Amino acid sequence: MSRPDRGTRAMHHALPPELRDAVDDFAEHLSRVRNRSAHTVRAYVTDLVSLLDHAVRMGCVDLAELDLSVLRSWLAKQRTTGAARTSLARRAASARAFSAWAHRAGLLSADVGAALASPRAHRELPSVLRADQAAALVEAPARQAPPVGSAPTNPPVRPAPSVSPAPTDPSPGPTPGAAQTAEAEAVPLRDWVLLELLYATGVRVSEACGLDVGDVDHGRRVIRVFGKGGRERAVPYGVPAQRALDEWLRRGRPALVGARSGDALLLGARGGRLNPTTARQIVGAYAEAAGLPRTSPHGLRHSAATHLLEGGADLRAVQELLGHASLASTQIYTHVSVERLRAAYRQAHPRA
Repeated sequence: MSRPDRGTRAMHHALPPELRDAVDDFAEHLSRVRNRSAHTVRAYVTDLVSLLDHAVRMGCVDLAELDLSVLRSWLAKQRTTGAARTSLARRAASARAFSAWAHRAGLLSADVGAALASPRAHRELPSVLRADQAAALVEAPARQAPPVGSAPTNPPVRPAPSVSPAPTDPSPGPTPGAAQTAEAEAVPLRDWVLLELLYATGVRVSEACGLDVGDVDHGRRVIRVFGKGGRERAVPYGVPAQRALDEWLRRGRPALVGARSGDALLLGARGGRLNPTTARQIVGAYAEAAGLPRTSPHGLRHSAATHLLEGGADLRAVQELLGHASLASTQIYTHVSVERLRAAYRQAHPRA
């Protein structure tokens, strides 16, 4: 079973053996049969353990006693504790998925979750950067990176001194001479290619960090991405991202590569695959240093999608680029574009 947090593990351990086994079997089904990511499995398990813990407290001694009233009571309790509509919708989906699986597996005589309603999740319009702001962000590391052959007299490039350092994965310690200089050049080159790829392709941060060197087709300027559910797609990128990739692969990656690197395209300062948490911190720190609105990798994904649509891209093409299973997920960006147009109208038109 994917490792949930300590509180969930304690609740899982306290469940009756039959319910505990059901949780483990469902997690195995999600991971091996449905090919869900570890993060997704962990979220389902957390919801399910909470549900079954609530069922036990209501007097359910085995899984056969789980019914619709228990599911509704659990959601109601979540609502009274202040859970957001999006969280309630996700937890209801987890309950329905478990109920359907348990019915197919013969653990429940009926799919009791099929009739479970959930609040419609309120979708906030994502905040996006303007095109000039996005350009300033992705070009920030390139402006700071030392030119070829230079020997920088300062420490590895970071945002302005008043801002926390961009990456938080610490280097293994000072190394003498040329190796230290190479590492000093490598980190901003890594940051540059990360930012360029996130904005140029609109990929998720986990997808960017999961890229291998062999996933880059330099001739066609396309990367191979494995998204949610293991779905593979090809995403194009432009000339600026190609320049960043060339510099990273020629000067940056060789300086950081080590025994833990494998085929990973993006590396942390210790030589292992770049962690998504570190990538988020890099993006946030560069945005803050540039005086831009608070930004994350997902904010760059939102920005890329919005700018594509504002530039005339077809909605279906954007759906394919982003790896959305449903067009409804992509349509929110049309609302973003309309809202930006409406805001500009209100600001500029004398009859607004």
